[in-house]
Amino acid sequence: MTINKFITRIFFILAIGMGCVFNALAMQSRLDTAAVVVPLGGNAFVGPHAKAIINARGLSNWTNGEDVVTVYVRPEKAGSLNIGFKMRVPSGESTISVKTAGHTLTKTVAATGYNFLFFGEINIDKPGYLKVELQGLSKTGNVFADIDDMILIGTALKNDAAYVKDNKGNFFYWGHRGPSVHLNYTVPDAVKNTTEWFYNEVTVPVGNDVIGSYFMADGFTGGYFGMQVNSADTRRILFSVWSPYTTDDPKTIPESLKVKLLKKGEKTHGCEFGGEGSGGQSYLTFPWVAGKTYCFLIHAQGDIAAETTIYTAYFKPLESDEWILVASFKRPQSGSYLKGLHSFLENFDPKQGDKTRWVFFGNQWIVDIEGKWYPLNDALFTGDNTAKVNYRKDYAGGVQGDQFYLRNCGFFDDFVPLKTSFTKTPSAKPRPQIDFSKLP
Repeated sequence: MTINKFITRIFFILAIGMGCVFNALAMQSRLDTAAVVVPLGGNAFVGPHAKAIINARGLSNWTNGEDVVTVYVRPEKAGSLNIGFKMRVPSGESTISVKTAGHTLTKTVAATGYNFLFFGEINIDKPGYLKVELQGLSKTGNVFADIDDMILIGTALKNDAAYVKDNKGNFFYWGHRGPSVHLNYTVPDAVKNTTEWFYNEVTVPVGNDVIGSYFMADGFTGGYFGMQVNSADTRRILFSVWSPYTTDDPKTIPESLKVKLLKKGEKTHGCEFGGEGSGGQSYLTFPWVAGKTYCFLIHAQGDIAAETTIYTAYFKPLESDEWILVASFKRPQSGSYLKGLHSFLENFDPKQGDKTRWVFFGNQWIVDIEGKWYPLNDALFTGDNTAKVNYRKDYAGGVQGDQFYLRNCGFFDDFVPLKTSFTKTPSAKPRPQIDFSKLP
């Protein structure tokens, strides 16, 4: 069905559903608007203890009146919006409220088959994310409703809207996780092939240590190293190195292409990983605290003749004098030093994609094979595919004084365009004093 036919059909349903008849002039005016279909499977959230279920089809098992179902969409223009849903009430009738932008729309529904049902029209005064909250007020059947899609029509959509449009490429999953964002550091030309050490400091502001967050400090071509919030009572320092063999199943990697664990800290857990490529993984369970600063240090020993590189990761709280060895891995088909230096922020828990988190990165330094230090003060801001295709636009990066920052998720409005370049003030802190010969 073409978009014009779809809009015409929706307006016909709208006219019936609202109990009014449009004259020809009014219909033509309405046809100057736009419409979108927002699948709940990729754009709706329920609380962690809700009985209601969001899956690829949409909303089901909505039995509890305390469950609030929240749908997010970002119209790119101020204007009117008529809000409806493709829904059914399997038995009896239900009274449902829709709250958004300071308005509450209420409707009693009794439709055993799926229908387009409109709750009413509102006006929004600026572009930005719209939070639409559905709550069941009363019901005579077992569930309030089953809902597949939210239908929006109005002038606020003339410049399109940002939302997860379909599930191709498993985008309902990635859309719920939210956009990942990166800082790609600019390395001086003189040391692009001879960077042996990479030092970075990371601070997560108080209240931003959301479950599912990975604050990745020291990323490089072939691996990454940072800190995670794994659960309400578990936090990890994670260091992983990818195998050059392309597979999501580590058991299929030929022995000659496996990443080998050479050594690890006493409390470090070493293993293999899969599902996003495969390789060697290590993690240290460590009770890091939001509001404090932590130091990350990566070392690369490239062996051109053997075509291998040994990557070693060290970690410590800023105030500590003692570095902690996390792990050391040997990667085949390498032989180079550190390249592609970056940091990133991601949410790996799809139930936590409606919560915002910030992270700050500062005092970045690299050291070449001759022991010369170089500060890193420039970075390019990029995002993952969820950001690139504009399915989610709650992402940002920038500079505050002598620190870079990244921010993602939570459906905030003030996004920063991808491919923006940042330059921070040189760090006010002294260069880190590290005796590399005494590292564990």
